[in-house]
Amino acid sequence: MIIPEEIKKYFWSYNISTLDFERDAQRIIINIINYGSWKSWQWLLQYYGEKRVTHLINKIPITEFRPSARRLIALLLNIHEFNTTPRGADASRAKSIF
Repeated sequence: MIIPEEIKKYFWSYNISTLDFERDAQRIIINIINYGSWKSWQWLLQYYGEKRVTHLINKIPITEFRPSARRLIALLLNIHEFNTTPRGADASRAKSIF
């Protein structure tokens, strides 16, 4: 798949030509949620689907998301339980931050 121009700018530190939408789904979701515009959020949900985005967000440690992004996640995706496990540890824990 060709990466939309609107999305490319959120991967300034990555080699776009090697970015894989399936293999790198978590990184794509993290970057777009943290830095993306409303248009890029819409693309994210359209491409991956709300169910898959929600599932992956629940697996990603909360520290990967900026505080403002956490509030948007809660409002837009109705996620109130976040993975509070430190990066690199067992990712099966979750708790509410609200």
